[in-house]
Amino acid sequence: MIQVLVVDDSAFSRKIITNILESIPEVRVADTASDGQEALRKTMRLRPDMITLDLEMPYMDGFTFLRWLMNSMPTPVIVVSAQEADENVFRAMDLGAIDFVAKPVRHASTQLEEIRKDLLEKVLAVPLLSMKLVKERMQPVDVQPAAPKVISGNAPRMIGIAASTGGPPAIQRILETLPLTFNVPILIAQHMPAGFTSLFARRLNKYTSMKVQEAKHGDLLEPGNIFVAPGGRHLTVEKHNQRFFACIQEHKAEMKYSPCADLLFSSMATELHTPPLGVILTGMGDDGKEGLKRIKEKGGITIAESDQTAIIFGMPQEAIKTGSVDYILPLHEIAEALSVLCR
Repeated sequence: MIQVLVVDDSAFSRKIITNILESIPEVRVADTASDGQEALRKTMRLRPDMITLDLEMPYMDGFTFLRWLMNSMPTPVIVVSAQEADENVFRAMDLGAIDFVAKPVRHASTQLEEIRKDLLEKVLAVPLLSMKLVKERMQPVDVQPAAPKVISGNAPRMIGIAASTGGPPAIQRILETLPLTFNVPILIAQHMPAGFTSLFARRLNKYTSMKVQEAKHGDLLEPGNIFVAPGGRHLTVEKHNQRFFACIQEHKAEMKYSPCADLLFSSMATELHTPPLGVILTGMGDDGKEGLKRIKEKGGITIAESDQTAIIFGMPQEAIKTGSVDYILPLHEIAEALSVLCR
């Protein structure tokens, strides 16, 4: 049984989140709190398995509470953030939050159902989570990576990166450690709801010399650019007159993941004349494993984050099981590997 503390200054949000969580047989809402001070007291008393956390609250905000929590008694935290929020949600992930969901809005039944699905998936991932790795991820790494042996053949001219829970800080770590001269285009499929991926792209822009943007339909996929798949939709690659363009596809109800890594990787394998490079990072589920197989079958190069650093090893592990992964690397070695393999 997963014991959850719900922290939010909105009585409406506390009620909706509690109702969603208590619809899961494996979950029990131990209590609720309306501000950070109350949350601190109840966390010490109840020692919950997980906390949902609003960031903007009176008396003690979510950031102050999160800093205390990660220093005193590290606990999985899912941030509940307004759709119109700024980059605060990503700041919270830097401080140790594992993921986020959009905040419930009154009279928005369609959005509420999306929030329900998103929250259920993230809560059920908690037992698979390593808080030890979350804490380690927040520390600077000073390790000399081992350069991978370069596979013979043409160097990849496009990279795809897939991630889910724990992905935003992992992707940021890779981009900020790439060399300044790196210019191979990178396409990112990070499982994320609509409304947040443009913020994510703007944040990533601060950590790399390349230009990061949320992908739009028809974007030319040129060197020196990074394209983030728009939340709630899918990014694929299309070739026209020997040039490559972004194609944005709408999400369909029968599709499990969004943005979908399998769609991105498969389109790269199909459309590119030079085999691409695919990377799978932390996350629950198996998205990306079939697409990575396609990349491997077309002669491309594949990388999976190792269990040494992946806070949830689900997606990398499923890809590794297929036998299609060339390199299994800790997060702090992946940027160097990309640099060497694309040289």
